[in-house]
Amino acid sequence: MVHTAMTDYEQLGQFYLGKTHDLKTGVTSDSELLMYDSRDLTTHAVCVGMTGSGKTGLCLALLEEAALDGIPAVCIDPKGDLGNLMLTFPRLQAADFEPWVDRQEAVRKGLTVTEFAKKTAETWRTGLEEWGQSGERIQKLRDSAEVAIYTPASTAGRQITVLKSFDAPNAQVLNDPEAFRERIMSAVSGLLALLQIDADPISSREHILLSTIFDGFWRSHQNIDMGALIRSIQTPAFNKVGFLDLESFYPQNERFKLAMTLNNLLASPSFAAWLEGEPLDIQKLMYTPGGKPRIAVISIAHLSDQERMFFVTILLNEMLSWMRSQTGTSSLRALLYMDEVFGYFPPTANPPSKQPMLTLLKQARAFGLGCVLATQNPVDLDYKGLSNCGTWFLGRLQTERDKMRVLEGLEGAANTAGSTFNRQAMEQILAGLGSRVFLMNNVHEDSPTVFRSRWALSYLRGPVSRQQIEILMAPLKQTDPAPATASGGVVAPPRFAAPQVELPSQPARPVLPPGVPEYFLPVHIPITRVVYRPALLGQSRVHFIDARNGIDLWDPVTLIR
Repeated sequence: MVHTAMTDYEQLGQFYLGKTHDLKTGVTSDSELLMYDSRDLTTHAVCVGMTGSGKTGLCLALLEEAALDGIPAVCIDPKGDLGNLMLTFPRLQAADFEPWVDRQEAVRKGLTVTEFAKKTAETWRTGLEEWGQSGERIQKLRDSAEVAIYTPASTAGRQITVLKSFDAPNAQVLNDPEAFRERIMSAVSGLLALLQIDADPISSREHILLSTIFDGFWRSHQNIDMGALIRSIQTPAFNKVGFLDLESFYPQNERFKLAMTLNNLLASPSFAAWLEGEPLDIQKLMYTPGGKPRIAVISIAHLSDQERMFFVTILLNEMLSWMRSQTGTSSLRALLYMDEVFGYFPPTANPPSKQPMLTLLKQARAFGLGCVLATQNPVDLDYKGLSNCGTWFLGRLQTERDKMRVLEGLEGAANTAGSTFNRQAMEQILAGLGSRVFLMNNVHEDSPTVFRSRWALSYLRGPVSRQQIEILMAPLKQTDPAPATASGGVVAPPRFAAPQVELPSQPARPVLPPGVPEYFLPVHIPITRVVYRPALLGQSRVHFIDARNGIDLWDPVTLIR
């Protein structure tokens, strides 16, 4: 949608993304604004562009517009660029920019840091003015939504734990067989990815065993903590898997190895940080306790590939559960943004993250959840799945192969929407794109539009480091409550009597090697108050013989130590 009045862009439900651009003359219009209808995002969007295309600036501008309209967003940040959303300076003074400018860039330009900060502030002020914006709009952005950075397994930002996400799903999921199967499959696949086990859901016995365990717990409305999961691997609550008995399918000594692999991961110092932080809760991510919308940036740049896959898979499943708990709507309720989808949605492989992502693309529209996926690697994407996306923002591409793959995706999206597609015209447009110039192909519009993206309200300094996240989040973390500990953490000292302190409802007990029998002494307290104390049980029979006095006695002895 294009508007001609420069002062007319502050309209609810209309995102000001830029101005139209003429590829033939190379001129950007002064008056024709690109106003994007926020409802179009309920059919999702893809943004593709090589390094230097301006992709990050466009996507941040879109998130800024959502925040200005009071629309919350959960943003997955694999590279560290989205922390720039916290660099908003309404006064546009050099002192605001100075801590964040690139000192090496200042040296290369022969300037002091202070001089470079002053020049940067002037550049930002001028850039905003050219696009009809000012410090007042930056202040409005800050007033409209909170921006916070979350860092799983790190204390840099707000800590967040996903281990709580093995809780039983809500009634909507439990009553939907397909959704229930998907939830189990994704949770188990993510966990096995963390253990670096490449497991196929159909043929892998690890996957089948864990899926059966999850199924049993969740159908009984029981949450799964890590201690209970380890014990259930060794001694499941079932004797058969399919038509085979358990020992034939997965012998006890081999199940013990799997249990120990998981236990060793949990016991490692590097994993301790995963147990800390507030439980992952989508509603709490989207809104502050006071009800203010939030742009929740979840930084995963510090995680390993296996940890990233594990976290993203769990997060997407939580998004699905949250989505299914909402009522239907035709307006945009919230955004899910992923800054680099490469590796999480490939065309042929089936990583744990792919199925929940595909389900979101197919079903989220009815609930007002818009998904925006960005990448600079357009070749390795499942374009069949992306055909569910109604809007494509295409920037400058690096190779002819990239262009061909994107054109295939565009054609698939057009076919899905039942619209016409002029491949030759699209190819010519893609060949002429420059920095910050994009082709928008929106199935809700009559024809594609070429535009130049507007100046971002946030200062785009590049990736934000761990130390910089700590600085940015320090004021917010000072007001946060004390962090919680994930289920399955350290429990109080055990005793047979009812303990005097609050304890988890499923306190952990040690995992025994195969072949060691396990017995329990009865206690007369509620099961929720039980704490297990390990002890060694010894039983023997002592034989006394005294022939002179005619004594021949067997005396049973039982000792507990």
